[in-house]
Amino acid sequence: MVNQPRTAILKALKESTGYISGEALSHQLGISRVAIWKHIDYLRQNGYSIESSPAGYRLKSSPDLLLPCEFPGMEHRIHHFKEIPSTMGIARDLARNGAAEGTIIIAESQSHGRGRLDREWRSYEGGIYLSIILRPQITPAYAPRINLMAAVTIARAIKDLFNLKAELKWPNDILIGGKKVCGILAEINAEMDRVNYINLGIGLNANSIISRHEENAISLRELLGMEISRKELCYSVLRGIAEMQTLLTEAELLEEWRELSSTLNREVRITASGESIVGRAIDIDDHGALIIRKEDGTMRHVFAGDCIHLR
Repeated sequence: MVNQPRTAILKALKESTGYISGEALSHQLGISRVAIWKHIDYLRQNGYSIESSPAGYRLKSSPDLLLPCEFPGMEHRIHHFKEIPSTMGIARDLARNGAAEGTIIIAESQSHGRGRLDREWRSYEGGIYLSIILRPQITPAYAPRINLMAAVTIARAIKDLFNLKAELKWPNDILIGGKKVCGILAEINAEMDRVNYINLGIGLNANSIISRHEENAISLRELLGMEISRKELCYSVLRGIAEMQTLLTEAELLEEWRELSSTLNREVRITASGESIVGRAIDIDDHGALIIRKEDGTMRHVFAGDCIHLR
């Protein structure tokens, strides 16, 4: 794949303390010096400042772009775009045409990003916008756990990288300090007894200044008071999702979600299919549905809907 030599060249440039010759890169990668030059030229065109001299090449600076060559081992699965209408739209087309498990669509910007219920997802500059095509070997009953798995993975990454406590709001939001930092969207294509594919969409407020536009949202940059490495966070999330899929049918996933939940043990209002359900969120069931105890003592299992924390 064309991305793999670029990844190797970029890695070599990043690791080098000085210049590295085209001859050395050619020998290391087993490709011609002309091919090396073409990959260097591609990197330059995409914002990498690479200095040339008789001694070879030296990397001076890198752009804040989520290019495939920034993700070793994943680059052959990544489709990167500067701007598209929606990563989920591309994912849907690719999945229908047989794209492999783990295919990733990343956009620097979306002109028509979508959230749940076809709501607009505004893609502010500096965010992370991606979709992943998953083909898990599960029955449709377990499909709602995809949201839980992604939420736990992202909360873990935020804690590990930035020491920030992220909480999970059912069904698909990640909050810090009560404000939304990430939204998740999953679209499923399934038959009665099997899942054909699930497209998982993630919108993460990384380096955007989002509080100017949305009162109840915040970015990691705003929380930390400095820009973060979008590449490091994105890589951690993608790697985590690949690893966490093994827990989709395990009780451990539900336990992790419960520990991080900001919805459980609170009074909530769920609006679903025109119905409003008010009560106390007491648990999630084995398939990710929220269990609500209403004021009259009856229990409801809710699989989807808008959730408002009342107090």
